[in-house]
Amino acid sequence: MTEISIELVPRSAESLCKELNLVKEHLPAVKRINIPDILRFDLRSWKGCELAAERFSRTIPHLRAIDFDLTQPLPIIAELSSERVEAVLVITGDPPQDMSQPSYRTSCTDMIARLKKDLPNLKVYAGIDPYRSGIKAEIDYVRAKQEAGADGFFTQPFFDLRLMDLYRDQLPDIEVWWGVSPVLSLNSQHYWENKNNAIFPPDFTPTMEWNRNFARQALDFVRSGSGNIYFMPIRTNIEKYLGGIL
Repeated sequence: MTEISIELVPRSAESLCKELNLVKEHLPAVKRINIPDILRFDLRSWKGCELAAERFSRTIPHLRAIDFDLTQPLPIIAELSSERVEAVLVITGDPPQDMSQPSYRTSCTDMIARLKKDLPNLKVYAGIDPYRSGIKAEIDYVRAKQEAGADGFFTQPFFDLRLMDLYRDQLPDIEVWWGVSPVLSLNSQHYWENKNNAIFPPDFTPTMEWNRNFARQALDFVRSGSGNIYFMPIRTNIEKYLGGIL
């Protein structure tokens, strides 16, 4: 059975709680919340998950590998050992813009292996980026993360079902959470294309109607196979975007 998660940005405790309440009230199909770790916000992902766990039994904080010095004990072992944390999602992370923020040469695979060593019962997810390189290179990276201990994967958002289908053919034996995010302006489209090398289909238009229709199609796609889905309603009215779909 397909499971559904929503990724909520922890801009502040107040804004996060407001969105959590909205999801809880209007989107009953959502059973999981995943929280990214964004350095420009004071609320770290695992702290955001503490708030989410007051409303949802399953939470997944994101961890940036480069924020952790693996020559030292992991400073968040206690938080990750909580029953409120179902799993974690490990990404490499971009170097901090504020150079006073420490960063380390910790790879994603190193961080995954360390977590599985220190917390063997913790479920660890890693990322799939369909735009990072060619499909073969990305699948090879997926296999390397599996060898390090990754239990499953969250993808970057897809905007084209054809590309999703290509990746699904290559990942028949892997637990995948397929990402979908609304793009509601030309500036946002250009950001995804230029910053992340994202691919949009020829019929794409940055409208709520197109994005709602794609959300339905993506949900049907995931339900037709073995996989789960998560939505990233970044700076988007969640109810307008997903109301009546979930």
